[in-house]
Formats: sequence, C-alpha cells, structure tokens
Amino acid sequence: MQVSAVHQTVSRPEFDDPVLRAGRGSAEAFEVLYRKHAGRVHALCRRLCGDPARAEDLTQETFARAWELRRSARPGDAYAGWICRIAIHLSLHEARGRMRREKRESPIERVDGFGDRSAPRPGGAIDLEAAIARLPEGARRVFVLHDVEGYRHGEVAGLLGISTGTTKAQLHRARRLLREALAGTAVGGPGSPA
Repeated sequence: MQVSAVHQTVSRPEFDDPVLRAGRGSAEAFEVLYRKHAGRVHALCRRLCGDPARAEDLTQETFARAWELRRSARPGDAYAGWICRIAIHLSLHEARGRMRREKRESPIERVDGFGDRSAPRPGGAIDLEAAIARLPEGARRVFVLHDVEGYRHGEVAGLLGISTGTTKAQLHRARRLLREALAGTAVGGPGSPA
C-alpha cells in the first residue's frame, strides 16, 4: 500500500512579502514596493519642501536609500512608516544644507510673506496643497509632520531638533496662516471676486 503525499500550498512569508524578497535583492519585488509607496513618499516630500522639482529628486533619493538599506526594512505594513521616515530625514537634511548655503551666500536674511493673497484662484477654488507649500519652512514642516503624518509633538521635536514648545508654536502659526490663506480664497471671502 502506497500512501500518497498530500500536497498543500503553504504560504511562507519570505515568498509572499515583497519587503522580504526585496531585502534579498529582488528588483521585481522592490519595483512593487516603489509602485505602492511612491505617491505617498512624493506627497510627503512635496509638502515638506514646498517645491515639486525638489520633491521629485527627494522621492528618487528616498527609494535609492531604501534600496541601499533594504536588508533593514520592516516587513508588512510597517514598511510604509519605514520608508516615510527615510523621506523625512532626507528632506530635513537637504533643507538644512540648503539653509547653510543660503546663509553663506546672503548675509542678510530674506523675509518672505506668506504668499500672494491678492490673486485669488479661478472660481474661488481652495488649493490646500498650494497653501501648505507657501507656509514658512518651519511652520510647514511641523504642520506636515504633526497634522498630515500624525506624529506627536515630542516626535516632531526629535525629528526637527527643536523643543516641544517650538513645535506647538509653529503648529499654531501654520494653522493660523492656513486659515487666513484659505479664507482669502474662499468664494465670498476677502480677496475673492464679488
């Protein structure tokens, strides 16, 4: 009597999880991860830096760094947080370098307004992304990390190297400026066509 072996398809995480496959060097698995997370990473970089061209570069740098660090990636749902932290660190590092260069080039600190509130958008449309991009850099970073990405004040303070009190003040400032900017572009609001 011969016993037939029962063949069962067993799901093994190392074969199913693209993070684990990419960690072992699978370019195809990494491409799956890129397609899944590139939009969120780009939006995060764009919100942090306020410049679409720089955001594109930072997105590419984020995934290049993720490929280099692929063996330390967190599998499953934790991957999104892992890659977003890479994007945050690269965005902040790039901004610090840019600020140092600007200080060397121009000894007089430039003070920009919050944006051109005199030019309403066609039809009074509200563009939150544009309003976020026009926030002063410190307020924009805190707003994005706290209100958009969901980090707590202590975490934001640690990421940005500032005090918790400063994050709270910057968040208050960002929210106030956004309210003013959005009120100015709403239909019937100040600066809107009558």
